[in-house]
Amino acid sequence: MATANITREEAAARSDLVQAKAYRVTVDVTGDGVEDKEHNFLSRTEFDFSSKSGSTHLDIIADEIRSATLDGVALPLEGFDGYRLPLADLTEGDHTVVVEAVGRYSHTGEGLHRFVDTDGKVYLYSQFETADARRMYATFEQPDQKATFQLTVLAPAEWSVFSNSPSVDGVPAGEGVARFEFAPTPRMSTYITALVAGEYHVVKGEITSAKGVLPAAVACRASMAEFLDADTILTTTQRGFEVFEAAFGVPYAFDSYDQIFVPEFNFGAMENAGCVTFRDQYVFRSRVTAREMEARDNTILHELAHMWFGDLVTMRWWDDLWLNESFAEWASHYAADEIARKHGTDSHPWVSFSNERKGWAYLQDQLSTTHPIAADMSDLEKVEQNFDGITYAKGASVLKLLVSFVGIDSFLKGVGEYFTKHAFGNTTLADLLTELEAASGRDLSWFASEWLETSGVNTLRAEFEVDEKGTFTRFAIVQTAPEQHPTLRTHRLGIGIYAVRDEALERIDYVEIDVKGERTEVPELVGRSRGAVVLLNDGDLTFAKVRLDDASRAALVAHINGLHDPLARAITWSLFWDAVRDAEIAPQELVSLALAGIGSEKDMAAVTTVLAQAAACSGRFTAPELREQANARLVAGLAGLLRDAEPGSDAQLIIAKTLIGTSRSPEALELIKVWLSGEEVPTDLSVDTELRWLIVTALARAGVFGEEEIAAELERDNTNAGAERAAGARAGIPTADAKSAAWQLAAVDASVPNETHRSIASGFVHYGQDEVLAPYVDAYADLLQKVSKREDGWETRGYAAIGTALRWLFPEPLATREVVDRFRRYLEEGEPTDQVRRLLSERLDEAERNLRVQERSRA
Repeated sequence: MATANITREEAAARSDLVQAKAYRVTVDVTGDGVEDKEHNFLSRTEFDFSSKSGSTHLDIIADEIRSATLDGVALPLEGFDGYRLPLADLTEGDHTVVVEAVGRYSHTGEGLHRFVDTDGKVYLYSQFETADARRMYATFEQPDQKATFQLTVLAPAEWSVFSNSPSVDGVPAGEGVARFEFAPTPRMSTYITALVAGEYHVVKGEITSAKGVLPAAVACRASMAEFLDADTILTTTQRGFEVFEAAFGVPYAFDSYDQIFVPEFNFGAMENAGCVTFRDQYVFRSRVTAREMEARDNTILHELAHMWFGDLVTMRWWDDLWLNESFAEWASHYAADEIARKHGTDSHPWVSFSNERKGWAYLQDQLSTTHPIAADMSDLEKVEQNFDGITYAKGASVLKLLVSFVGIDSFLKGVGEYFTKHAFGNTTLADLLTELEAASGRDLSWFASEWLETSGVNTLRAEFEVDEKGTFTRFAIVQTAPEQHPTLRTHRLGIGIYAVRDEALERIDYVEIDVKGERTEVPELVGRSRGAVVLLNDGDLTFAKVRLDDASRAALVAHINGLHDPLARAITWSLFWDAVRDAEIAPQELVSLALAGIGSEKDMAAVTTVLAQAAACSGRFTAPELREQANARLVAGLAGLLRDAEPGSDAQLIIAKTLIGTSRSPEALELIKVWLSGEEVPTDLSVDTELRWLIVTALARAGVFGEEEIAAELERDNTNAGAERAAGARAGIPTADAKSAAWQLAAVDASVPNETHRSIASGFVHYGQDEVLAPYVDAYADLLQKVSKREDGWETRGYAAIGTALRWLFPEPLATREVVDRFRRYLEEGEPTDQVRRLLSERLDEAERNLRVQERSRA
């Protein structure tokens, strides 16, 4: 059976035989020459390559290949299976293949995506990672087959067109049609080539780099133009250029830098060389907090870092995907920290990283589907599953640890040499380690084997004794590992000792050591004061779970408002959350800590994360019979925090959003309802578009609002974004008819637009709707089989759409022991695909954790 998959072995075999040289691609998006211009486009590929004697194939996914020639001789088309066009009996030497094909626009965010806005304007953008360039042109679709790329586009004359080379004006090519011909690029992998076209609103700018002044446009769809803060985006970009070029000692490699915010994007952004695409939720239609602005800045810097990590130097195969993503994640926070220092901003990027991104990594690494940072990715299907918290956030955490071992100067020197030596080439992990070892003078083979090639997270505990004066007589660090992943690692560990002084927790001592094996003695602390709190991983140098002794935990609970060091607070929030997730402490304890400490928290990532955790502790982590009481306590606490919050502050907005999302009682629902009409609104809290949709959605979920009220709100926000929010609100209505209609759209109808599908699926399942959700345990079981068998429309759905459906439609509130066992049996006895197996396994892991923590909440 024909398959879209590509294996590592196939890629290696092809690279032994052929080498890509140059692509010249023409894409006609005018509709001329195709019967259905809303679904099809024309593509012409001229592709130069060299080869030894042998046979291979081109990768191309197309509705039709109209013609194909090799060195001017027609290729037989009967061998095309929908994914591959054979190149049989190649002779040694240089060759040119020409393929003319009818491509199909995507509506699921893979390949060349087409979107029509509510104003009728059309927008196209490409998304090719990992292997979807073949949906637009014929390729050798693997990262080590780098070639130059020259794109020509035939499009409506009024459109703007972007690619990897500097933008060009269209030349008339017929009535209402223009020809946009871009210059050839340097050598690059197919997955970072790009085409973006449509009636975009464009703000032209410039970036000063080591190469000189480069054109740098910022663009979005016309309906979002009033919200596009291009100057702010370009300022962050310019500062990022300055940091990276200085840190790496290697100039930016391309000739322009455009950033386009596009609709219905599956990810945060994509690092197409010189032509970065972002999801246009980053164009903010309502007031946002500093945390959200910093998150966007981080994404901007992450994609810019990819111009070196991934675009200039690219992994040979996807085993080293982490070389792209972990490094870009680390580099974006490094750059943000450097920018904050230079420009005197109030942001603390590594604190936000600890509060938010690192928690994602800890969660992912404790699932049954965990994998090494440098994972064994034998084919594309495995690759798709590993764009996760390990590849991004754990990898970045481990690189941060590596920096603490070798020093930042040696680290950056090694990285710079790596870029210089391998510019426009492909590498493996060994190539990077070679340069880091040379720069630092240290053997790092142990680091790769302990940290990059193993899975799981260690737990660290302090074991100590004190005398009658309260000084340590013995101090050691005990390290453990889970049974399934028994590796004990070398950790660079900060140990902070804090004492209570005038109600504040002040650090009175600090030791930094290397922890190895099961037990590491710390003689440096013997004879020193025990203080009130012994905080392991102070400074957040390593990646590990930390456990507190009882006295330290009690002191932190009592004095959380007096702990002023932002990174120490981040470690504290993290360790309490992790102890709740492991059912070692009751979820009520974290709620108490959150309500006590959020009022003094300065990091908005912490405020956002901790309040979301408190909501989980009062919801899914609380036994069903205790939830009403737990919710009432949380809402009352949030109301108090909202009353005391500074008017117009970021904290006020985050608390208000959490209050809206957790309102369940008639009194709470009535309170947020009157905000829609401007009554009893907290001082300087703007009930803008975003807040209004949050309120409408909460009231719909509670059954207070129905279709009439949702339609009225959509009339106020008559945009595509408004329609997506309305669809999500309708999915939450707790009636049989509403759920049936939403299920049809989320699980059956393949024509639902990408972002609308995501909104419906994520709005479907809610706690407190058990009765109306009861039929969807069976329905979800049926969905698993349909997706695995690729039937009933799922044969045309992409990886992201499948992930959306299976992630969000899982009936979590109904996941009793019996339900969990039922789905475990399906994993053992059914025939799930790898993607279905992984997604379902993760949902079941979390459901079982919910049950354990619920039992702890009863204690």
